Amino acid sequence: MSEPQDPQVRVSSPAELDMSVPHAARVWNYWLGGKDCYAVDRQAGDEFLGAFPGMRAAAQASRGCLGRMVRHLVTEAGVRQFLDVGTGLPTAENTHEIAQQAAPECRIVYVDNDPLVLAHARALLASTPEGATWYLHADIREPESIVDMAGDLLDFSRPVGLILFGILGLIPEYDRAKSIVDTLLAPLPSGSHLALFDVDDTDPAAVDAARRYAETGAIPYNHRSPEEIAGYFDGLELLAPGVVRCGQWRGDLPSEDTTTLAGLARKL
Repeated sequence: MSEPQDPQVRVSSPAELDMSVPHAARVWNYWLGGKDCYAVDRQAGDEFLGAFPGMRAAAQASRGCLGRMVRHLVTEAGVRQFLDVGTGLPTAENTHEIAQQAAPECRIVYVDNDPLVLAHARALLASTPEGATWYLHADIREPESIVDMAGDLLDFSRPVGLILFGILGLIPEYDRAKSIVDTLLAPLPSGSHLALFDVDDTDPAAVDAARRYAETGAIPYNHRSPEEIAGYFDGLELLAPGVVRCGQWRGDLPSEDTTTLAGLARKL
């Protein structure tokens, strides 16, 4: 395991920056009010919002949910290590900022495959002196590679918070997505947690907007049934209030969000 004073970027799947098609991380950044996106991303994002205006509220609700889950893991569950897969572009209230504010010694590994995220990795890597933050340029479709590299940076004999926020829908086949979750969880010890949010298929307008989004040339985002999303937590101890809308996960926040589902569960 690497020493905390030497944060770094590691690359497993180098890729060229393609500005001709929208990318999920950049579109999400646009919905959150960020500036790290291109015209093609803003156009795709606006077209999605035209078909489903509630997506911006869903994006914002998911960000708030992430903060509440990370704070719980640090302050209530005693977790000091995080593996955040599909982190996207840095905005406000990133995982390492939230975790290290509560416990400066926290160690965070971010994973994404967008070259623009790689370009911003140095800003993302700002860490407390006591803790550490790393970035892996890797693909969720290669979970074994993520586990191998993260295992060099995190101590897998101690609990880890695995974060999968808005990423599994990029995998077309549900069985494959479930297998990826299981592979990432497998080396993590008892007391580790899975924090996950995904988009469900219960709102026809959102499903139609996703179809139109895919027609722009972007990688499609596959909406799952509520039962499938709940299935990611099979074999884990699901924490209250269970799998609910992001704004309702220990927030009870009124929102336009009708399409996100999130949960936090402990590995026994």
